[in-house]
Amino acid sequence: MFKLNKLTAVIAIGLGSALPVQAGLLDDLIGAKFNPVSSSKGVAPEGQKGSFTKPFSEPFVYERSVANDNNPDLKGFRTDNKCEGIGANGKLRCKPAAGTISMLPNGDFLYFNALEGTEDFEFSILVDFGQKAINDQTRVMRIPDTLSTGRPVNEQVMWTRPIDVDSGANPDGYEITELLPGLGLTNKETNSADGALFCADVAMLANGTIMAVGGTAYYSEPGSNLIGYGLTELEGLKNSRIYNPNNNMWTQAADMNFGRWYPALITLPDSKMFVASGVTKLLKPIYPQAPEQSGRNVVQTETYDPVTNKWTVNGQAAQRSLPLYPRLHLLPNGHVYYNAGGQAFNPFGQSYDQPLWNISATYNPANQTWSDLAYAGFPLKFSDAGLESLTQILNPLTAPNAAMSALTKTLTSIPTKSPQALQKLLGTLTTSNPEQLLQKVVGAGMRGSTFSIMMPLRPNAQGQYKDASFLTAGGVLPLVGAASPGGYVAVASSRIDTVKTDGDKITTYESEVTGSLNETRWYGSGVLMPDDSVMVFSGGDRDGVVAPGIEFPRKTAERFNPVTKKWTQMAVANNPRTYHNTALLMQDGRVLIGGHAPISTLYLKNINLAAFGFSPNDGRDPSFEIYSPPYVTNPNRPTLVGFSGGNSTPAGDGKTMLRQFMKGQQVTMQMAPGTDMSKIDSFTLVRHTVTTHLTDADQRTVVIPKNQLTINGNNVSFNLPSQAAVVPQGSYMVFARTKQADGSLLPSKSVSFMLKHGA
Repeated sequence: MFKLNKLTAVIAIGLGSALPVQAGLLDDLIGAKFNPVSSSKGVAPEGQKGSFTKPFSEPFVYERSVANDNNPDLKGFRTDNKCEGIGANGKLRCKPAAGTISMLPNGDFLYFNALEGTEDFEFSILVDFGQKAINDQTRVMRIPDTLSTGRPVNEQVMWTRPIDVDSGANPDGYEITELLPGLGLTNKETNSADGALFCADVAMLANGTIMAVGGTAYYSEPGSNLIGYGLTELEGLKNSRIYNPNNNMWTQAADMNFGRWYPALITLPDSKMFVASGVTKLLKPIYPQAPEQSGRNVVQTETYDPVTNKWTVNGQAAQRSLPLYPRLHLLPNGHVYYNAGGQAFNPFGQSYDQPLWNISATYNPANQTWSDLAYAGFPLKFSDAGLESLTQILNPLTAPNAAMSALTKTLTSIPTKSPQALQKLLGTLTTSNPEQLLQKVVGAGMRGSTFSIMMPLRPNAQGQYKDASFLTAGGVLPLVGAASPGGYVAVASSRIDTVKTDGDKITTYESEVTGSLNETRWYGSGVLMPDDSVMVFSGGDRDGVVAPGIEFPRKTAERFNPVTKKWTQMAVANNPRTYHNTALLMQDGRVLIGGHAPISTLYLKNINLAAFGFSPNDGRDPSFEIYSPPYVTNPNRPTLVGFSGGNSTPAGDGKTMLRQFMKGQQVTMQMAPGTDMSKIDSFTLVRHTVTTHLTDADQRTVVIPKNQLTINGNNVSFNLPSQAAVVPQGSYMVFARTKQADGSLLPSKSVSFMLKHGA
């Protein structure tokens, strides 16, 4: 078969011959692997690629109903298949795929499915799903510290069904937002999924519970209660729900004020939760009762107080048009940073104001105000030109007095700032290297369907954490000059954006083009490793939402070296995982890979074109694989025993809980006897991953450098950071790292603890 990547290689030969100096640009467009004139091809030597385990999955399927989902003693049916037979509810009994996954404080994994029910289609997802969808299943998975090679992995791993299995939302139905209320044009009485977790965002609260906000109500509009079928609609839910690992139960928290499908949830320094974006009606975002909300995503932001269990709509200056699942991060100064990335329905567009998504920005929770930072990928700060309130001016929902205030501020700032800013911009655009300019253009603007990794936070000479850098790579080709923020074909370009802070001020915004991926990659899951490298797993060669099932999967993992800033191909995974794939760092330094819950092929029935090399879109993949990086088998790997005094503490009734430490508190770590303590380089605090759709807004690694370590025998003492925005409350892993002869870092296995801020 003549695959598309072979065709791109042929095209590259012609382009490379015509433009020999454009090797880097071609790398960005088609991947260094397929560019014959590339000087950046990278393949790890044999023995240094790492390895994947064989896939393993839950051995049982279960009957689904309200009673069954609430029955902790329900018996399953053993099967090696992903689905098995029609259940009592008239639908296939299937295993969930890990479209969303969280590492709990004790190291277990909570995960839930995406697009539950696609295997039951009779015609097409466009007309079936309002009737066939089911609320997504959740599972808790425990992987032993040591896996025996003599037994199948799925016989050693333990799975548990939480109660309720589907989180228990909206048992009496959900009040949908009808396009034409009262005319009976929906099947809202016969739809089968009113509280799906699919497309909720997730985050860990300060007490170690997992919060999910938003989700999906499926129905047909227009549709019929009599026959059930019609034009599928997916509506974002107002629900928020909390999973408690201590009793394995879901509970319902307060509803948000706006229904949100694909929102972003992030922890603030005071442990309140900030939510932004999402859409209320995905396919027909028209609201006659609120026409100003129509044709765009939800611009209002909200803040949740876990103490009072209350959501509050933030002020008008906190409104912002953002893509779905906007890539948000918490900066060291406590501001929320939007890294100009997210999910978008390309190439046809989604919101009338989506060109604004190209602008990176920061949100100050103290005064509930957004400030435009820069056109992503270019070093021009908008504040240098007095344009930090540009998007506020353009927001039709912003009150006139607020818009006028922003406009006044802008106009009064321009005379003193814009000449220098324009000179800086012109210097950027007239670089003596035209290839670098083209690479910046290709990699600039909003990045669709790509990860956004906050690189390790490091203290300055005064011990303060002020700067943060963010790596993005792959995604779809940005169309910065068009109304839509992205295209169809994936790219390989890679970029690091750096934000420097000083109190509430953003002092510097910098952007750097790095070496490109070896393969173009859409929807790749990024993982920051404990040796400071970044790995990317899974995905496809083009947007699997535009034309699902005809993308080629990307099974070869790649590693980003933060020193050389180049990508290297590593081991090849077993199973293809394109849409709704996941990956996260485990406590022992390995990576858990899962997911793949795609849209049915070309939006029709579950046709499988895998025999032709395409993604297998005939339903979900409930399996997992574990990737072991090369450092796992390094004989010199340091051994971290844990905290002095033990890694757990009594919790009553014979139970134990993780150790708890306060920000700023001194902790003492114990290394194994025989450790060469002179090689200890640093320790890192890695927050437990809680991820969906390539995003984990709370993801962070905090470095404790050698000059902050006190070594006494086999014990190492240091103070946890005291800045609340650097270490939000929650679960963290601690890794010890030694420096090898070649300068690289060799991490230990980790121990976890709960970090608290005190009263």
